[in-house]
Amino acid sequence: MSERGIKWACEYCTYENWPSAIKCTMCRAQRPSGTIITEDPFKSGSSDVGRDWDPSSTEGGSSPLICPDSSARPRVKSSYSVENANKWSCHMCTYLNWPRAIRCTQCLSQRRTRSPTESPQSSGSGSRPVAFSVDPCEEYNDRNKLNTRTQHWTCSICTYENWAKAKKCVVCDHPRPNNIEAIALAETEEASSIINEQDRARWRGSCSSSHSQRRSPPATQRDSDVKMDFQRIELAGAVGSKEELEVDFKKLKQIKNRMKKTDWLFLNACVGVVEGDLAAIEAYKSSGGDIARQLSADEVRLLNRPSAFDVGYTLVHLAIRFQRQDMLAILLTEVSQQAAKCIPAMVCPELTEQIRREIAASLHQRKGDFACYFLTDLVTFTLPADIEDLPPTVQEKVFDEVLDRDVQKELEEESPIINWSLELATRLDSRLYALWNRTAGDCLLDSVLQATWGIYDKDSVLRKALHDSLHDCSHWFYTRWKDWESWYSQSFGLHFSLREEQWQEDWAFILSLASQPGASLEQTHIFVLAHILRRPIIVYGVKYYKSFRGETLGYTRFQGVYLPLLWEQSFCWKSPIALGYTRGHFSALVAMENDGYGTRGAGANLNTDDDVTITFLPLVDSERKLLHVHFLSAQELGNEEQQERLLREWLDCCVTEGGVLVAMQKSSRRRSHPLVTHMVEKWLDRYRQIRPCTSLSDGEEDEDDEDE
Repeated sequence: MSERGIKWACEYCTYENWPSAIKCTMCRAQRPSGTIITEDPFKSGSSDVGRDWDPSSTEGGSSPLICPDSSARPRVKSSYSVENANKWSCHMCTYLNWPRAIRCTQCLSQRRTRSPTESPQSSGSGSRPVAFSVDPCEEYNDRNKLNTRTQHWTCSICTYENWAKAKKCVVCDHPRPNNIEAIALAETEEASSIINEQDRARWRGSCSSSHSQRRSPPATQRDSDVKMDFQRIELAGAVGSKEELEVDFKKLKQIKNRMKKTDWLFLNACVGVVEGDLAAIEAYKSSGGDIARQLSADEVRLLNRPSAFDVGYTLVHLAIRFQRQDMLAILLTEVSQQAAKCIPAMVCPELTEQIRREIAASLHQRKGDFACYFLTDLVTFTLPADIEDLPPTVQEKVFDEVLDRDVQKELEEESPIINWSLELATRLDSRLYALWNRTAGDCLLDSVLQATWGIYDKDSVLRKALHDSLHDCSHWFYTRWKDWESWYSQSFGLHFSLREEQWQEDWAFILSLASQPGASLEQTHIFVLAHILRRPIIVYGVKYYKSFRGETLGYTRFQGVYLPLLWEQSFCWKSPIALGYTRGHFSALVAMENDGYGTRGAGANLNTDDDVTITFLPLVDSERKLLHVHFLSAQELGNEEQQERLLREWLDCCVTEGGVLVAMQKSSRRRSHPLVTHMVEKWLDRYRQIRPCTSLSDGEEDEDDEDE
């Protein structure tokens, strides 16, 4: 029989170890000499099961090489038979303990002193007397441990071990208990310190400690996706009996299993505030987490730091408690924004989750060489016309909560980028409104989903589709990107050429941005998103980067039209979406529902029914210059007439009576997705409930005026 089929059984936990093991793999007990070797239980048909192990019976007739324990100290009695015979029996539970144990391993009873000639297994054990022998090294070390333990006292609040001279805890400043409590805590700590190594290994394994000698189970998919530093979050522990510890660990395991990715990010952000790690807070913010979230009792128990975390605490409370002034300014700003904003996606989380699942289900990958992902549904988000039926004060509240006033002001007043044409904004009811979204690196993806489905890309569904499309169709997009960048540099008089290695490095950087949640995206990613939506994207943005002093730093290059040029025209829709770009931030530009126009507006028969809302999006800027079409090939590049002809092919274009070239964005509330319609209705109900109170107060004021 080969050596792999022979094992030796531990006399304590009965675990079958390999012949080369000098200690038990399960309980770490020392391997005794003359151990009974059993055959591998997974091998059947062997006749050697249960035989005693003989070193000469191994392959080759040579005994296996057993390396001595390098950490072992010199022993007075190295023979296992003598040490095994010198075990002492507990007077309470009759458990046989090792000679070096000063308390019973089973019941923690104090070991009784005996004369050197007294048998350790007397009192009815039936064994013959054996001279009692104790390892002087072990006895000295046990006394040393006991003396060291008694020099500390344990804080009852944070369980920190303080020196005997300390009058209060150095961690939480809790006063030192009286002498009786100190002695009781010292005895409890002493009892827990002499628990044998076997129980410790089992408890370490149940707590999944990184210092355990046992192999930890494989991580789940959720843990691998989160990639959190869970070692920073300390698991709660308790000093008590084995049954109490097992119950406590079971409770902690149940709490951990119920937690989701957002919960772990929140706990990590709490620890980040305590330790001064701003990256943990940014990760929680970028995931869409609520800054005003409070710690629950289970979360405080899981963190296990009563001196730092209390039930009901938020990130702001922790920043105040630990005097994190830099973090406090960021958190207070974020809380004020979230408190003042209430978009439709925040009102009904259940409907929002259903919409996210619907988007994920509508994403498909095209078969063939150009394996790009695409959405099967055409959805356009518009503000409901019922807002105009609300009282003026309520309307103002609605716009304050759903719009980004700063972006609206910058695009309208500081530079005429949107709503600069009175004909479009007033007579044709095509005024654009900038929706508020998260101020993180995912603002482009958020604004795209807001302009279509009215929600955020909280689960990174659109980002994943963007990343996969870029990698699966890298050759197609790389060719367009390289040609466009070469033409753009030459058009601005930058006469230089890059080597292919440099082009590849820049392209690899663009690919890496798509895979990083929270990373800012570029023009190439907008071009890919146009293919995923299968519809054009029009970006109205500022032309220059500016510093905080208002100094111009360079061109933004975002404004323009992005067409799905790599698809067939018959496979795409001609109704575009509009985005706004201001100082490194994207916002969704949406219109408000109207009654339809029929043959009204641009001097052309639109052939639409009364339920269709048409928004006229200008294809020229305020100076009547045609917007650039991005990522054109060398054959498609040309003068403005050629670009205008290209725009008319990919969009439903017309010219207004004022001579403005516009693209028609068509949307229908009746044909919109029912989940989006239901979400908007739920959102409007919040403001409809305010209306009776406002009307009543107005009526009371009118009655008061009549009485006067």
